[in-house]
Amino acid sequence: MREITTLKLRKMKQDGTKLVMVTAYDYAAARLAEEAGVDLILVGDTLGMVVLGYDTTLQVTLEDMIHHLKPVVRGTRRVMVVGDLPFMSYQVSPEQAVVSAGRLVQEGGAQAVKLEGGAAVVPAISRITAAGIPVLGHLGFTPQSVHQLGGAIFQGKTAAKARGLLEDALRLEDAGVCAVVLELVPWEAAELISRRLTVPTIGIGSGPACDGQVLVYHDLLGLNPEIRLKHNKVFAEIGKLTSAALGAYAAEVRSGQFPAEEHTRRMDPAAWRELQESAGMTRPEGGRP
Repeated sequence: MREITTLKLRKMKQDGTKLVMVTAYDYAAARLAEEAGVDLILVGDTLGMVVLGYDTTLQVTLEDMIHHLKPVVRGTRRVMVVGDLPFMSYQVSPEQAVVSAGRLVQEGGAQAVKLEGGAAVVPAISRITAAGIPVLGHLGFTPQSVHQLGGAIFQGKTAAKARGLLEDALRLEDAGVCAVVLELVPWEAAELISRRLTVPTIGIGSGPACDGQVLVYHDLLGLNPEIRLKHNKVFAEIGKLTSAALGAYAAEVRSGQFPAEEHTRRMDPAAWRELQESAGMTRPEGGRP
């Protein structure tokens, strides 16, 4: 059993302990995130843009998600690993939703799943939770609806829209979610929703009043320098360091500086002489190649 469970999440909210979630997609990133002390790792469908080079999350498949879940699960022991249900893997019917969620758990190893939407996805959430699978909701800007919403823009800016988000959040809680991600929701609306729910809220671009925060691994480390989002903070310019290191490597290879003597291994002299003799080679000056 993992240390971070749905009961632990609720207790952390009750105690006022902020939840830390990061989105990651591979074994190495998962290990580093767990060592750093995060509570949840989301294997998000953002892998479509961050890892696979798509323009949106819409091309990501259930097989893509399962493939990336497996190494993250293998790289962790303590954290809760959450898998995103990708576009069109749950919208057709509640039956489709529970089958898709079951695959993320059974084949991918996820301990919970996340899906986007409000009242429309309540039947799917009810079926998934009835099957014993924890669910995180996702409100505000929902990337799978990017074309309908007109882009990555804040949601709930008017009183009526914010009230709609609150009503949807309460519906999700009644359906059994263990947490709700609030993406690009104004500070005040996110604070109100966080106060009204008994399950934690996890914000991204939604202010500090949420019960936790989530950022994408590559974004917070500056690994995509061409993408600078207002809601993201770059905690280390790993992208620039990586580029500089690769440039130094390429330069040393081309100059012959790398590899040096300390980066390789010599044969035993007797073995080298035997090889030369068996190959009919004339021993070069100094006895070494």
